[in-house]
Amino acid sequence: MSKGHILHKAPNWSLQQLPEMDDQQFRQWQTLLESRTGVCVGEQRKLFLQTSLCARMREKQVVDYQAYYEHVTNGPLGAIEWSALMDNLTVRETSFMRHRPSFDCVARHLSGLLRDPQRKQAIQLWSVGCASGEEAYSLAIIVEQCLKSTGVKSPGHGVWATDISLKALEQGRSALYSGTRLGGLTESERATWLRPSPDGRHEILPAVRDRVCFTRLNILELAQAPIRDLDIIFCQNLLIYFRRWRRRDLLNLLAKRLAPGGMLIIGLGEIVDWKNPLLERVPDDRVQAYVRRESTGSLE
Repeated sequence: MSKGHILHKAPNWSLQQLPEMDDQQFRQWQTLLESRTGVCVGEQRKLFLQTSLCARMREKQVVDYQAYYEHVTNGPLGAIEWSALMDNLTVRETSFMRHRPSFDCVARHLSGLLRDPQRKQAIQLWSVGCASGEEAYSLAIIVEQCLKSTGVKSPGHGVWATDISLKALEQGRSALYSGTRLGGLTESERATWLRPSPDGRHEILPAVRDRVCFTRLNILELAQAPIRDLDIIFCQNLLIYFRRWRRRDLLNLLAKRLAPGGMLIIGLGEIVDWKNPLLERVPDDRVQAYVRRESTGSLE
């Protein structure tokens, strides 16, 4: 990047108005984002992309979209900056038990698995695109409640929580949340699984926190992920950012990661025309969930 594009110690830099992104610049950034993350930013989200880029460009004191593009696509320093930019572009608003019917569906399915007298292996769950961790901790709470309600001794259990944003993962590991994020929890769940922290937030208790493992994963690298034989794969409010053909490809890959009898839960209506011979849809109109058949078949 040429020094002409950087303003060192510019006065009132944060107040400077950056130029509008033209169509060619938008297409360039749109293509880069989709090729690296799978996220498709349509014309209706151009302002979101521009605002997110400008926020980071102000931090770096870069005045030109092309200069910043060249920076994030060039060498190790560019890779570090790209990771920081992802924190601006991909962090999603979420909350505990965001779609309660989906978590109730998980609870019913897990209760059945736990009551199987032949089961010896640990219960494994995966929160795909976990953002700041509320979804992953919600799953961990559900497991604990299922163990309590069934009276079954845990064969071992854990939740994988993956996201592309390092900042979001750090937030998840901190296990601290404001009261506005707790809306989906009942009063009993709040009292049982969280405790007030000195700064006014709420902290996840170790019994739940220690069951969740946060790790970075780009969803486009799903084929290389070493996570397999899952009992629950929870993937909501992520597929909506991808093109339909990519949604199908990703869901087919996720289906392969389920153990026989495992369940895949996605957001209601996130895809309407997808079928997979490994899976059978759960007959509940309130959720979009699929169970892997005991017998295997070939993918579509």
